[in-house]
Amino acid sequence: MSIKEEIEKRRTFAIISHPDAGKTTLTEKLLLFGGAIQTAGAVKSNKIKKTATSDWMEIEKQRGISVATSVMGFEYSGVKINILDTPGHKDFAEDTYRTLTAVDSVIVVVDVAKGVEPQTEKLVEVCKMRATPMLIFINKIDRPGKDAFDLLDEIEKKLNVKVHPLSWPIGMGQQLKGVYNIFEKKLNIFEADKQKIAKESVEINDLDSEELDKNIGEEPAMLLRDDLDLINGVYPEFNVETYLSGEISPVMFGSALNNFGIKELLDCFIRIAPTPKPKATEQRVINPFEEKFTGFIFKIHANMDPKHRDRIAFVKICSGQFQRNTNYYHVRLNKQLKFSNPTSFMAQKKEVIDDAFPGDIVGLYDSGNFKIGDALTEGEKLDFKGIPSFSPELFQYIENADPMKAKQLAKGIDQLMDEGVAQLFIRVQNNRKIIGTVGQLQFEVIQYRLEHEYGALCAYEPLQLHKACWISSTNKEQLIDFKMRKAPYMARDKDGKDVFLADSAYSIDISKEKYPDILFHFTSEFDV
Repeated sequence: MSIKEEIEKRRTFAIISHPDAGKTTLTEKLLLFGGAIQTAGAVKSNKIKKTATSDWMEIEKQRGISVATSVMGFEYSGVKINILDTPGHKDFAEDTYRTLTAVDSVIVVVDVAKGVEPQTEKLVEVCKMRATPMLIFINKIDRPGKDAFDLLDEIEKKLNVKVHPLSWPIGMGQQLKGVYNIFEKKLNIFEADKQKIAKESVEINDLDSEELDKNIGEEPAMLLRDDLDLINGVYPEFNVETYLSGEISPVMFGSALNNFGIKELLDCFIRIAPTPKPKATEQRVINPFEEKFTGFIFKIHANMDPKHRDRIAFVKICSGQFQRNTNYYHVRLNKQLKFSNPTSFMAQKKEVIDDAFPGDIVGLYDSGNFKIGDALTEGEKLDFKGIPSFSPELFQYIENADPMKAKQLAKGIDQLMDEGVAQLFIRVQNNRKIIGTVGQLQFEVIQYRLEHEYGALCAYEPLQLHKACWISSTNKEQLIDFKMRKAPYMARDKDGKDVFLADSAYSIDISKEKYPDILFHFTSEFDV
């Protein structure tokens, strides 16, 4: 198969939603339909001692939520699908935002009862900024929920997107008879079954045919005909090009838990979703069909296998062909690196691969060479754009709670900070270590992982700060004076950069007035 054919058969997407909308369950069922797994795990059931394939970290299994992005790849109908299941919880939004830089499209999951929730709004805003094509899946239609038309209105209003239904529910909750697949003109009869794949659909091209009445009953059939007439009158005709440009979002209905509407979602998705798209860098736009390899690191994860203490850097292939045991140029370090065991993923299950193509996500074993945003090329100096970093808003001192495990704690903090979910600051005056995050739950995850992955115990001490500001200046005198006067608030980050730990917004404003030549940065990504 040619490289062009390899690229055109790839679909790389993220699944995003508010917590508990059924995102991880949907991921499981897509894997089930793709033949990648044999039985789906019950994410929150304690009776069935299985957990979702994509929620593989111990803390995720205990809490029943995703706290890290999982990467999974499988083949379906001749298409190579790369799914990135993202955390829904707002405290882990940073991981999700970065993941969205590595995908070509997204599936947005909406709970039929709760409708559009705040975290969904924020994530969709990020997708719209990048004109990422979005397909919306309305989940849990076998439960009581909002009216389908009301949901479409709410999605258009709250997410500020134009929608077009490609499937339509026949009844909701206990009255659910099935779903009519508008895209393929097929009827799917509803049968609740969490473990088995749903029965084959019935092809119905003519909605006036008696076949429809026979399958779902006269009254539901009449209601479906009326609804479809209204859809044709109200919503603009669906066009794949308008979806690919991000102008319109197709909507499908189903129940992930009961395997209903999932095959239809998958079949529709592989037909309309984009193949790998061009990627912008500071220097130029990279076309996936270019001959030379380029890629960037969008995620780092420590201890994917706790037995081996391995650290994996996830690289998104943007162009060319990535090959095992080949020297590639690490732009930031200005040196060549070779990778003897690059891996592909099924959650934490890994297998070594010999090559990969644009759209693929590859895991590289990392001994500390990589940071999020790093570029790998065949020699060209490139800096990838749009990989976000956030200024922490919550701070706590971190202390060693077991003096015998000081080394393990230091190593654990070092590796977990490289993942980019939190940041480490060391106070200049007393060398005390401070952890900064954008969400309270991250402190719990760090504490849990330090204990269970590194055998280190830590304790936190509250610290009231407003913001962490990185500072830089060409005026050395002003910089020295500022650091001397603000000594109690000065710290260094993991890379030794100067950080001003401001206790209030007023403090930042006054500092800017007094020291006009000092630049205050709210992320660490700037050239000193």
